[in-house]
Amino acid sequence: MKKYIYWLLPIGWMGIIFYSSHQPYEKQDIKPFLSDTFNLSFLEPLFGWIAFNYHHSVVSIETRGVNGFIEFFLRKGAHVTVFFILCILFYLAWRKSSSLPIYPAVIISFSLTVAYAILDEFHQGFTPNRTPYAGDVILDSFGAFLAIVAILGLRRIRRRRTDRK
Repeated sequence: MKKYIYWLLPIGWMGIIFYSSHQPYEKQDIKPFLSDTFNLSFLEPLFGWIAFNYHHSVVSIETRGVNGFIEFFLRKGAHVTVFFILCILFYLAWRKSSSLPIYPAVIISFSLTVAYAILDEFHQGFTPNRTPYAGDVILDSFGAFLAIVAILGLRRIRRRRTDRK
């Protein structure tokens, strides 16, 4: 029974993700904090040339201002980071609570993380001022992919150290 406690980690993390994605955009807007705390105007000449489309809008300093531009990257970085962590927690739960070999555990962990990313975006469709977007699922999946790379990379490093001894 004790080994199933590891499942509380991904379940709890999914709860945090659910709560966060249930919040309307206005409650998560960090632009006021950025403008009150930091003077980011020095970034304008460095990044003023960058402009691209994301989810039917142009992302640039010109269209969003410096704080909105930085917030965009913080929010998208959060997608990658949060789902990186979720994939690691799924992997840990599988490895600690079952005799599943590493590769099936990695595949199932990745698959569950991507499935939850899809559900999370679907859920955002019911949240005021939030819209589901497939591009965010891709970012979430990239975070899960990076977690798998980290897991397999650490495993490889450990094996090399063990083989040297």
